[in-house]
Amino acid sequence: MFLFFLSSGMFLGWSLGANDASNVFGTAVGTRMVRFRTAAMLCCIFIILGAVISGAGASHTLGKLGAVNAVAGAFVVAFSAATSVYLMTLARYPVSTSQAIVGAIVGWNLFSGSPTDSGALFKIVMTWVACPILSGIIAIISYKIVAFIIIKFKIHMFRLDELTRYGLLLVGAFGSFSLGANNIANVVGVFLPVSPLTDMALFGGLNVSPAQQLFLIGSVAISLGVITYSKRVMETVGSGIFKLSPVMALVTVWAHAIVLFLFASQRLEQFLSSHGLPTLPLVPVSSSQAIVGAVVGMGLLKGGHNIRWKTVAGIAGSWVTTPLFACLISFIFLFVLQNVFQQTVYCPP
Repeated sequence: MFLFFLSSGMFLGWSLGANDASNVFGTAVGTRMVRFRTAAMLCCIFIILGAVISGAGASHTLGKLGAVNAVAGAFVVAFSAATSVYLMTLARYPVSTSQAIVGAIVGWNLFSGSPTDSGALFKIVMTWVACPILSGIIAIISYKIVAFIIIKFKIHMFRLDELTRYGLLLVGAFGSFSLGANNIANVVGVFLPVSPLTDMALFGGLNVSPAQQLFLIGSVAISLGVITYSKRVMETVGSGIFKLSPVMALVTVWAHAIVLFLFASQRLEQFLSSHGLPTLPLVPVSSSQAIVGAVVGMGLLKGGHNIRWKTVAGIAGSWVTTPLFACLISFIFLFVLQNVFQQTVYCPP
C-alpha cells in the first residue's frame, strides 16, 4: 500500500524533472551550445548522485515545517504539489517545486489542525527572497571575472566557443548534482516520517538507509521527467527572458549551481560552523528562482533594456500563486480522501 501512496511522490518527481531541468541546461540548450539529448543524459546521472549522496540536509528543515504523520496525508501533499507544478509546466513557466511542496504542507497543517513551525516557515520564505538576489549577484561577479580572463589572455573566438561548450557540460553536471541534493526533499521528504522501509545491506558491506532508498526512487522519477518533458520549459528559460550569449549561459548555470549547493551541503555547514563562520540554512530553495535571478542579473549587467520584463512578471506571478494553489488543492483533496474514501490523512496527537 505504501508504494501506491508513494506514486504521488513519483508524480511530483516527474514534474520537478520536467520543469527544473530547464534551470540546469535551459540556457545551454537555448543557446544551441549543447544538444538536448546530451543535456538530459548528464542531468539524469548527476541528479541521482546528488540526491543519494547529499539529499539529507535540506529534508530536515522541510520536516520541521510540518511532520505529515499519515501515509495517505503524505500522498495528498505530494500529489497537490505535483499538480500545481504540472499545470505551471503546461503554461511553460519555470515554477518553484519548493514553493509548491511548502504550500501543500501548510494545507495539511490547516486541515489537521497541526501547528506550522513559524521559524522554519520564515527561514524558507526568506530564502525565496534571498535566492534570486544572491544568484544574480554571483552571476554578475562571475561574468566580470570571466570577461577579464578572456580579455587578459586574448582567447580566440573559436577557442572560446570550444571552452564554453565544455564549461557548460561541467557546470551543468555540477548544477544537476546540486539540484538533486537540494530538491529531492521536495519529492520524498514528506514520506520520510511514515516510510516502512528498513536498512538495506548491499554487497561489500555497504548499508543503504531508508532515506537513501527513498532518495534513489525519487531521483529516478525526476530523471524520467527530464527525459520525457523538460524540453518545452528549457526553451523559455534559455531564450524567453533575455537573449544570452554562450558565455553568459555558462555563468548563469554556474551561479544557479552555487546557490543550490550552498543551501544543501551539510559538509559546508559543518566546516563554516567549526571555524566560527556564519552558516546558511539547509533548506530546499527554488532552483527556478536561482536561474531566473542569474539570467536577470546578466540582463541588468548589459543595461536591462533587452530583458523581457513581461515574461519575468509572468514567472514571478507563478511563484506567488503556486504555493497558494498547492495549499488550496491540498486542503480540498485531504477533505475528499478522508470523508469520501475513508482514509486516515492525519493521526491526532
